[in-house]
Amino acid sequence: MPIKAGWLEGARRVPSPNCDDRPEGEVSLLLLHSISLPPGAFGGEHIERLFTNRLDPAAHPFFAEIAHLRVSAHLLIRRDGECVQFVPFHCRAWHAGRSRWWDGSRERISLNDFALGIEIEGDDVSPYRLAQYLALARVTADLLAAYPALDETRITSHARVAPLRKSDPGPTFDWAFFRQRLALGAARNRPLS
Repeated sequence: MPIKAGWLEGARRVPSPNCDDRPEGEVSLLLLHSISLPPGAFGGEHIERLFTNRLDPAAHPFFAEIAHLRVSAHLLIRRDGECVQFVPFHCRAWHAGRSRWWDGSRERISLNDFALGIEIEGDDVSPYRLAQYLALARVTADLLAAYPALDETRITSHARVAPLRKSDPGPTFDWAFFRQRLALGAARNRPLS
């Protein structure tokens, strides 16, 4: 799926108002998250409503706690592998919150300034689906090709950059399988010599 003008071709677009310009235009980190709304429930329109400021606080007791938040991600990968894009990749989505990244010789904050945020529909206890890993590997390969400052060492979890606040994408996310799928996809795209 190629990326054109910051949008992933083939992804369903649901533009979010919760974004702005990146201060330096830098895209150099891929941050993986998980989300389910309400917690532990999959499907439905609640995630899209949250990221577009249309979540009904009366629709579920948990929603009353979060409906005021102004958050977004660049991309959501649904349980069936569908990709939904909220923010163009060259813009800053509001997903990282208070977090820190050790970037070579310096610690960085304000990760939204340079990170891409991908939400994977899931939680800490439910296994992710094959369709999600395949979609994530394809999207990641496209992002690595489109943004030269990104590489495989610059893919991390929300839990790693905000360890006292977050646990996502959680213990059921299979990092080894994801990296294997990513490597297989990259190998397929290498020219034969």
